[in-house]
Amino acid sequence: MAKANLIDNLNRALPAAARKALTAIVQDAQGEALAIYLVGGSVRDLLLNRPTLDVDLTLEGDAPALARRVAFGLEDVRCIIHSVFGTATLKGANFRLDLATARVETYERPGALPSVHPGSLQDDLFRRDFTVNAMALALTGDQRGAITDPFDGKSDLEAGLLRVLHEASFRDDATRILRAARYGSRLSFRLEPKTMRWLRRDVTYLEAISGPRIREELARLWREPQPERILLRLSELGALQAIHPTLSFDGSQAEAFGKLREIHATPSRTVYLALLAWKASQPEATALATRLALNKRETEAVRAVAEVRALERDLSAEVRPSRAVELLSPFPSAAVWALAAAGQESARVQASRYLRRWRYVKSSLDGHALLAMSAIPGPQLGQVLRRLKAAKLDGEVRSRRDEERLARELLHAGARTRT
Repeated sequence: MAKANLIDNLNRALPAAARKALTAIVQDAQGEALAIYLVGGSVRDLLLNRPTLDVDLTLEGDAPALARRVAFGLEDVRCIIHSVFGTATLKGANFRLDLATARVETYERPGALPSVHPGSLQDDLFRRDFTVNAMALALTGDQRGAITDPFDGKSDLEAGLLRVLHEASFRDDATRILRAARYGSRLSFRLEPKTMRWLRRDVTYLEAISGPRIREELARLWREPQPERILLRLSELGALQAIHPTLSFDGSQAEAFGKLREIHATPSRTVYLALLAWKASQPEATALATRLALNKRETEAVRAVAEVRALERDLSAEVRPSRAVELLSPFPSAAVWALAAAGQESARVQASRYLRRWRYVKSSLDGHALLAMSAIPGPQLGQVLRRLKAAKLDGEVRSRRDEERLARELLHAGARTRT
């Protein structure tokens, strides 16, 4: 393979704006006589001829300073600096480039964020999670196009193996357990035997990982094509239970994840979290939300699942649309999506109809129209509007004229009651 081929493939894979930004980064680095490298999963994916999901760059120099210089000369590009870690991100409308100063990481204790110090390229590659992610592609200088592979990641790539770089890897950062399952599913790779033994030995170190870090790893998991495969693997490894005793995942939940994607093209992370908590009681769901440091919206959805699940018996096939709306409308839509994916058949159908059609139904008349029909301001207006909506949902009225007729009847009945 010619040295430049991988770089050419990278450039072809990038959108025009990202390609322009990368070119500016490389030119700036060359002007400052800095060696800059493509690293991590970006190199792995190029070697596998897969779409490059991330562009991670490392240089033996001041990455934030380089990022600022480049961003200054580019339109519609934001520069985000993380000085503590010596990293920067350039973000455009449809791309993201991450730059990092080559560094050494040390861990004071399991679960802690690392202490970071400037280092060499070799140091930077040694801090990676797996050998297949510990390769670097030179983008500048005489070595441009050459791959640095100190841990023989190419051999593991060809063998379809995930191998950690040292025995303490999972103790240093137990989120690597979650990444192992995610990469294994995405790439159809298996864990190298020693790596598997160390993972099983150290899985309980996930207890020490903070809620926000676990939540972000789950957010990456939701973006995978079949997150249920990863969750099944994590359950088998004992990883979910190590995160929180409430967490479990089995074949029925995996089936529900598949059904969710059939009825919802792009489920949000909140919907996935609600479905993950499908079997939890409300106290368990509350504890899980606290463990994962969920935001208010996510917490409300996860806590609502137990109540929504309790509606399955009430949502039989004979239930009128207006009654289904009455039952489901108080709850977050994410919890109702979980019901539409995991509930009993009749409840799934009713929940799906509610989400797709019934919750959007409105009467053709509003409060102003009722006032024009001599309605008296007050609670009666709301009652009549709710009754009109129910009639429209249940097919009792078919046109605005039908609604006006029903409104007059209701207003007249109300007037008689008052007298």
